[in-house]
Amino acid sequence: MIGGAFGVTLANARTGDEAAFACIFHDVQPALLRYLRVITPEPEDVAGETWIQVVTGLRRFRGGEQDFRAWLFTIARNRAADAGRSRHRRPAVPLDMTEAAQQPTTADAADQALEAVSTQAAMELIKSLPREQAEIIVLRVVAGLDAGEVAKIVGKTPGAVRVAAHRGLRRLAGQVAQTGVTL
Repeated sequence: MIGGAFGVTLANARTGDEAAFACIFHDVQPALLRYLRVITPEPEDVAGETWIQVVTGLRRFRGGEQDFRAWLFTIARNRAADAGRSRHRRPAVPLDMTEAAQQPTTADAADQALEAVSTQAAMELIKSLPREQAEIIVLRVVAGLDAGEVAKIVGKTPGAVRVAAHRGLRRLAGQVAQTGVTL
């Protein structure tokens, strides 16, 4: 979270300051990718589409840092739904690629951090939950949104969000106890 400097950073990003936009991007991107990995099989593509829409709508956005995060995750959820509909209309045809062509030329520090064993184990456990509970937990815990903001994103009441989060966390605790995974 950027904190008190968010308003200035956002204002600078609106005027085209690349460093300010990069600051916002680097602050939110890891949480965005974690969320998208729970709700879509193509998280990087959906994240790219999300940021395109953020860039085009940034001048119209009004609000603080929490409002921005809620707006961003709402856009991401909508882009994920669009990608799902598109995927069903136009199934992908896999290409035969060599292993060397599939490897990135340089390692991305953010991707390396996201692939850390404990984070990966936690995300796999979260993905094993029913989709609604997994999505709500990621929005609440990883994205740092409150129950009211999550409720607007997923189309539920804040009470229903709290109940789903509680049930999901209780189920996760049971799974952690059974598997012995340490988070």
